[in-house]
Amino acid sequence: MEDVMAASCIAETVRFILRPLLRGRVCLAAAVVGATVMFGATAQAQQLQSPPAARVIVLGEGSVTMPPDYAQIRSGVTTRAKTAKEAADANSRLMTTITTALTDSGVEQKDIQTVQFSVQPIYAQPQSNAERKLSGFTVSNQVNVTIRQIAKLGDILDRLVTAGATDIGDIEFLHFDPAKMLDQARTAAIADARRKAELYAQAAGLSLGRVAWITEDSGYAPAMPMAAMRGGIGGMPVPIVPGEDTLRARITVGFDTAP
Repeated sequence: MEDVMAASCIAETVRFILRPLLRGRVCLAAAVVGATVMFGATAQAQQLQSPPAARVIVLGEGSVTMPPDYAQIRSGVTTRAKTAKEAADANSRLMTTITTALTDSGVEQKDIQTVQFSVQPIYAQPQSNAERKLSGFTVSNQVNVTIRQIAKLGDILDRLVTAGATDIGDIEFLHFDPAKMLDQARTAAIADARRKAELYAQAAGLSLGRVAWITEDSGYAPAMPMAAMRGGIGGMPVPIVPGEDTLRARITVGFDTAP
């Protein structure tokens, strides 16, 4: 009986000693499993974020050149008189003559738009320590004119000067549908990118695959307006050269490849 009690006591003592060690091994095993799961998730996320290794990336450029479809000019009259009413009356008479000259040359009323009308006082140059004195008024009336027949632009400018216009200029040559022109440039840019990619892939011994992505950096630079022309130009015809405008598109294209 004493031997049995002694054996039981020894077994309980061994369990008491080994219990912390067993708990430590269980915690260590759980920590190892958790670290393995975290490492696997991180590695998977990095794998998802990394781009494909086999790829050809090239720049493609395309352009299209066309003559403008129509023109816009700014014209008007600036008059000066001792009173605001006198200046305004003189201005109105001249603007009526100018509008008539435009419509007689084929410009429709809808293509004539007032963009500025102002009445400003004029002061004489003051002497030292003297108050400024009002010497008169200026009245300015400016219109934007759309000219749909560019061939008539020189003749219209002549008519404006003859009608008494004192402010003529800011000529711009424009297009009715620049987006359509830009689409043609984009198509040419795609063809240019594919041509370059095929060249690089062939030189590297690769097979060119599908387009993986495209980014665009394109813009339209219209012709700069001509400098404003003021005053009469005598009897000489106005030489107008509309020229052509060029729209360009630039893209970056990534192609998948295979050995």
